[in-house]
Amino acid sequence: MTTTIGAVDTDRLLKAKHRAMWALGNYPELATDLISGLGPALVNACKVRRGDRVLDVAAGSGNAAIPAALIGASVVASDLTPELFESGRSQAAARGAELEWVSADAESMPFPDSDFDIVMSCVGVMFAPHHQSAADELIRVCRTGGTIGLLSWTPGGFVGQLFATMTPYAPPPPPGAQPPPLWGSEDHVRELLGDRVTDIAARTGTVTIDHFSAPADFREYFKSHYGPTIAVYRAIAGDPERVADLDRDLDALVTRVQRAPGTAVMDWEYLLLTCTKV
Repeated sequence: MTTTIGAVDTDRLLKAKHRAMWALGNYPELATDLISGLGPALVNACKVRRGDRVLDVAAGSGNAAIPAALIGASVVASDLTPELFESGRSQAAARGAELEWVSADAESMPFPDSDFDIVMSCVGVMFAPHHQSAADELIRVCRTGGTIGLLSWTPGGFVGQLFATMTPYAPPPPPGAQPPPLWGSEDHVRELLGDRVTDIAARTGTVTIDHFSAPADFREYFKSHYGPTIAVYRAIAGDPERVADLDRDLDALVTRVQRAPGTAVMDWEYLLLTCTKV
């Protein structure tokens, strides 16, 4: 009994930490500035239609949920960090979209079995620390014959490299937590979903990032907007040398992947995977 209570408390603390991290900075603005096209791409791949009941898991401020609602689907946007919903509600109202916003842990969602026609996540569920638990929930809440659609950053793409760059500076992850970019590996996702799905279709794509004029612009923007980056810098704030080293490493990463010297224009790779629940 003690072990069970300890495990529950540990998970609760981990989720509280994740919620606080994603509330840092300004992720809704980042999503609008940099990746606004990814949500509609996922919605299109999932073939969302008017009248479909759709769940957007780890929806953030509604990058995919709002476009689905504009089609006429009945949409629930869920996220561990409800602080992101205020911006989402404002965006939805401005665009004339109606949808429901629900605070929910992707690894333990408050929805009945087989409740949705389409379950999707746009660079969201990949950040749940326990991948199998999250995958099990995606399948559980989707009806038989329904669609599961996932858009995730790849391990070898820019965001995967960003996390690899920050990892040496971050506190060690808790036991059992898995790296988010693994969701960008088709083999990994196939293993998570197993024989509970069929008709798997997967492709890689890229989104062009032309918001920055120099590597330092990217670095300072992410230090002020992106929760995971802010959290890493806070962890090393007392060590100016390590802060300077991370600054240099992030600048070097952008310099390495930019399309041409002096441009800071980048192509960020993602995996888009859809499947049907058996």
